[in-house]
Order: sequence, then structure tokens, then C-alpha cells
Amino acid sequence: MKKKFYVVSLIFFLLDLISKIVVINFENYFPIEVIRNFFTLDKVLNDGAAFSSFSGYGIILIIIAILVLLYINISLIKDVKSKLEFTSLAMLTGGILGNLFDRIFYGKVIDFLSFNIFNYNFPVFNLADIFICIGVLLLIVDYLRGDKFENNSRKNRR
Repeated sequence: MKKKFYVVSLIFFLLDLISKIVVINFENYFPIEVIRNFFTLDKVLNDGAAFSSFSGYGIILIIIAILVLLYINISLIKDVKSKLEFTSLAMLTGGILGNLFDRIFYGKVIDFLSFNIFNYNFPVFNLADIFICIGVLLLIVDYLRGDKFENNSRKNRR
């Protein structure tokens, strides 16, 4: 089970890494307006966390990422109870590894997906950020779904 988890996590990490390699190799062509007034590819270096929060705290963000990865590896993956939980933890791990790699090797995270939604320029992000957000959402869904199934099974036992 752990081996499969590491393979799936590695796939998410590699998807993020490959996308950033493409961005680095074609940065002279940026910005690229993919969908006019909505979606643009644009390389941005972010030394903070989500929405550039904690800018200048790179070492602390590296330490937090390592601690979260250790927690997932030591505590969570041994007790995975569903495919949804497995997928969410693999997405989280791959995403965290992607941004951690950037922080360690570039000192900043490479972001490149830029959306303008109803004239609001959403903060630029990357695939790792998507994997982390979806991973957290799936983990919440799995947790809530698990509680629902536990409560139903308790009622059925009475």
C-alpha cells in the first residue's frame, strides 16, 4: 500500500514539475492570453504561501512542508480507509513536494496560472496549489462521508 501511495504521489509531483519546466523553458513567450480577459499563462515567482501570504518566511514554509509530509507519511497513510482518502493524501503529498522542491531549488515557488473572474485578478497559482486544494477538499469530503456512514451503521445496529 505504501509503495502504491508513493507512486501516485510521485505522479502528482512530476505533473507539477513538468509544467514548471515548460514554463521556465518558454518564459520568454509569457504572458500568453489563452482565453481573452479570463485565463492567462504568466510566470510569477512567489516567495510566500497562498496568495503571497508569509512572504519572506521561506525557511519556515520549508519546515512546515517537511513536518506535514512527515505527518502524512508516519501517521495518516498507514490507516487509509478509502480510495478517496488515499487519493486526497497522494494529491496533498505531490502538491506539497512540488512547492517544496521550488522553495529549496529556486528560493521561490513558480506560479503561472492566472485567472480574471468578473474583473477580479485571482492570485496566480500552479498545479501543486491545485493538488493541495483539491486534496484538502477531498479529505474533508471523505471525513464527512465517513461520519455519515458511521452514524448510519450505528443506527442500523440498534
